[in-house]
Amino acid sequence: MLFLVAALMLLGVVLGTVAHAPLDVTAGLAAVIAVWLAVFALRERLARRRTSAN
Repeated sequence: MLFLVAALMLLGVVLGTVAHAPLDVTAGLAAVIAVWLAVFALRERLARRRTSAN
């Protein structure tokens, strides 16, 4: 429960920061995060495929 409260507080801080940041900065950071998540998903898929093949 404490983890949930801390996560919600952190989310509030991050959303407050995004609300005050310029749109191009927000879009740039969103693109960086999207690329990072895509690379992570690709690595996980390749690792899972290698593990199931053996």
